[in-house]
Parts: sequence; structure tokens; C-alpha cells
Amino acid sequence: MAAADQIKSLIQSFGDGDDARFYATAMQIAAGEARKGNNLFAEELKKLIDKAKVGKHGPQGLIKAMPINAAQKELSDLLELEYPQVKLAQMILAPTIKQSLQKVIDEQEKFEILAENNLYPSRKLLFVGPPGCGKTMSARVMASELGLPLFIIRLDGLISRYMGESIAKLRLIFDAMKQVRAVYLFDEFDSIGTMRTIGNDVGEIKRVLNSFLLQIEKDESSSLIIAATNLPESLDNALFRRFDSIIKYILPDREQIQELLQLVLSEFKISKNLNFSKVAEMALGLSYSDVSNVCKDIQKDGLVYGKKILTETSLKTYIEQRKKPF
Repeated sequence: MAAADQIKSLIQSFGDGDDARFYATAMQIAAGEARKGNNLFAEELKKLIDKAKVGKHGPQGLIKAMPINAAQKELSDLLELEYPQVKLAQMILAPTIKQSLQKVIDEQEKFEILAENNLYPSRKLLFVGPPGCGKTMSARVMASELGLPLFIIRLDGLISRYMGESIAKLRLIFDAMKQVRAVYLFDEFDSIGTMRTIGNDVGEIKRVLNSFLLQIEKDESSSLIIAATNLPESLDNALFRRFDSIIKYILPDREQIQELLQLVLSEFKISKNLNFSKVAEMALGLSYSDVSNVCKDIQKDGLVYGKKILTETSLKTYIEQRKKPF
């Protein structure tokens, strides 16, 4: 049962219309119940709080619903809010990657069953792999599948030239994770996760990394934390054990390229001589993003120049342009 002071604070903040204090107190009560072992009740409280925030403030009001003080006003400059609608079934990925993402989603949806057995779903994820292979889109999928907002951390706003300021900003972000359950994406994570042994003059980045290691280690929120990087080899070794799951992304194979081309270009009349399998073989080495851009180029030209028939020659030309941009 909640402490008397918490109940009084809850009622007073409701009467004063102080939403930030009301939600903070409610989260404290939920956290207290979790510490007592009442995991199911605690999770139910958190879900009710999340629903109340969105219902009252709407998606764009979530940041405003967080506790506000002079420092926390910077949150709006650090977090970019999205409400993605893309589903996992809509993504074309290697089967092993899809299975890994689905496993995380399934665990999140079975929180109660896991909690009854003193187990918890994976929620700290590291996405690694070449650019354009679906890491950022996967974060959007996780948010959409779980019905959560997505906050993309603006790392350019996080790093400050003033000693200690970046660490304070990072702490605000982890505090926000406790207040609003969401998916928090640290994209281009290598910009702050570089190995501490690498010699450079940016001491603030090393301090931020140390702070990140501390914050993610002690984080007990119900939010999903996702870090994505194209350069896993540059990450500090201490980072890898802080994540529940590491998902490795790869370039699409011939079958996946063919599937993507046929799916996106289905609106066109296909020439009889077009062999999608042969064209997909030629496109090996391109990323999912590259192939999507090939399709967009074709679609734009179709609208601008009235090209309604897709031939193998024209498709090969677009692919060559993407493979040899210079």
C-alpha cells in the first residue's frame, strides 16, 4: 500500500492541477509496489499512467507531461517524438533478424507471465550493422508493435563543450525513461560509445560514455532502450554486456532484394522480358535503403514522365546509378 505522504501528495497535486507531480508520485507508488514483489500490480499501474498521459496530453504533450524544472526544459531539445505506424510484417529483413525482433515483442507482451517467475523481458537492445539495413526502422517497428511513443535522442544536442553539462543532459534522458514508458533510440551511437582507450581530446565524450554505462546499468524503468551503430568495432567493450540483446543487421540477399522490388513496384506494368531474379542478383551489395531509393526514383519518373511500363534495361540503369554514384 502506498505511504501516507504519497497519497497526500497524489491528492494535492491532482487538486492543484500539477500533472507532472501527480504522474511522478504515481510512478513512485508503482516502483514501491515492484520493490515489494507486487510486479503485476506495479505493471498495471504503469500502463494506466501511460494511458492517462497520452489520453490527456496527446502525443505531442508527452514531453510536457514530464516533471519540469529549469534543467528539464532542455528535454524538448534532446528528444524528437514520433508515433510510428509501421508493423514488423511490413518489413523485409533476414528471417533471423525478424525472429529476434519478434522475440523481444513477445517477451514485452508476456510481462506478467515472466514476472510471476521472477523474469523480465529484454528491453535494452543494441542494433549493429551497415547503414541502410533497417536499424532505425526496426526501432520504429518496436514502438508501433507495442503501442508506445518513440523518442529519438538528438546526440548533437547532448554533447556540450562545458564540463559536466553533457552528463546532466544524459541523466535527464534516463529520468524521462522512468516518467514516460516509450522506446528511446540512441541512433549513430558510436558518436558517444567510442572506446575509451582511443586517444582523442574530447574528454567530455569519455565522461558521457562512463555516465551512460552507469545509467543503463542501474536503469530499472519499463522503457525500451535501443542503441544503433554502423561501427560496432569502435564501441567500448564494456558496452556489450550492458545490453540484453545484440541484433546484427546484414545487407539484403538476392531473395530479399527481389521481394522488395516486386512489392514496391507492383503498380507498374511489368515488361515480359524483365527477370526480377536476375536484376536482384545485379543489385547485390546495395542496402535496403538503396533498393528503396531505386524504387522511389522509378516511381518519380513514372509520375513525371508518364513511364508506366517497367523494363529490365531501365531497372538495371537505376541500379547502376545507385551502385556507382560517382
